[in-house]
Amino acid sequence: MAHTYIPLETYRRKWIFNHKDLPVTDEDKAHILPLTDKSAMEIWNQWISNKSSRAEQFTKGDWAAKADAWLETDHWQSAWDSEESSLPTMLAEFIQWPDETTVYFCYEKYQIIETRWDVFVRNWKCFLFFDDGPILISPKHKQAVMFEQSGQYKLGTRG
Repeated sequence: MAHTYIPLETYRRKWIFNHKDLPVTDEDKAHILPLTDKSAMEIWNQWISNKSSRAEQFTKGDWAAKADAWLETDHWQSAWDSEESSLPTMLAEFIQWPDETTVYFCYEKYQIIETRWDVFVRNWKCFLFFDDGPILISPKHKQAVMFEQSGQYKLGTRG
């Protein structure tokens, strides 16, 4: 299934990748691909939920609503606030994907960004300017991460 994209320069949340304190290289920007509403909806329905449109709406039957889907919880906020650019340690240890792995950073049903794992790793702080329950997945792998506004994140596996 071919996806369609919104050019990053016309994406309504583009400012998160143009923040002066967290510069994103042009090379990385070329791999940050916001999906159109239709493509985002297809990804969300296939990999996240065909019932709920946002994390706080997950219900019975959604894999992300199952307690046993999530294995560990850790804090991302302190790593985000630090001068270090590296991912939180537990997250970096949990996900060992090849650099070129396609990942989807899913804010909600119509707000999804496709990128590569190495691009996400370098720029993860930018993605988290919006932290209302986004989920990071890769279609080729079962691991998933859900970021919460509390400053915590959950590591788990997709059902």
